[in-house]
Amino acid sequence: MRQPLRRLYLLYHELRPGGSSYSYIVGTEMFERHADLYVQLRGPGADVWPEITFDDGHISNIEFAAPILQSRGLTARFFITVGWTGKKAGYMGWPELRALHAGGHAIGAHGWTHTLLTHCSEKELQMELGDARLALEDQLGASITTMSLPGGRYNRRVLSACAEAGYTQIYTSIPRAEASLDGSLVGRLNIRGDRELGWIESLFAADGNVLSSLGRQYRMKEAAKALLGDRMYAKLWAALNRQEPDGDGADSV
Repeated sequence: MRQPLRRLYLLYHELRPGGSSYSYIVGTEMFERHADLYVQLRGPGADVWPEITFDDGHISNIEFAAPILQSRGLTARFFITVGWTGKKAGYMGWPELRALHAGGHAIGAHGWTHTLLTHCSEKELQMELGDARLALEDQLGASITTMSLPGGRYNRRVLSACAEAGYTQIYTSIPRAEASLDGSLVGRLNIRGDRELGWIESLFAADGNVLSSLGRQYRMKEAAKALLGDRMYAKLWAALNRQEPDGDGADSV
């Protein structure tokens, strides 16, 4: 009996011609190859359907990602750090976000300041969640009901605050494929810049075990975070991933 179609949400951040040693930057040529593969994987008989997401709202999302996606008939979901929009160098402004939305791409929130939500007070959660959603809705003229968790961090208090702020789907950093579109917690797999095309393809193999192996690695990372604490873990993560001086360590997963 054929298994129901599952969806694997793939997480990108910044694209750059020539790439970078920083793991959260993917070269534009590599992303083009990824996009071509996703088109193939969406063919008849697919077991796992690739879905593309971006976090933060980097300017490369509109300069490079959008044209690459459009040329292949693909769309993506862009999660925006609202307080950076039109304010932080290297990130999109409202005209760019409106152009993405008009191009058929989905827009969601990624907080206001990119602070880890588990560290926020009740007042701070209102700004990171409620104010961010309302600002996006006001600027885009569309309902915003999806939220991507900065750094993938959450607990029961954060999830309750997300629901109160009007979000119906929360995107995590748990590497898993989703069998249903109705779940409130959606897993995603971060795609690093050093991931070769063959490795990406192996994620979608019907008899592969790459995702289950990544799930075990994720649980080990969660244990390390609990042992080291967020601050120490972020420093270790930044060193291992060759984070650039102006990179945002809060995105470590």
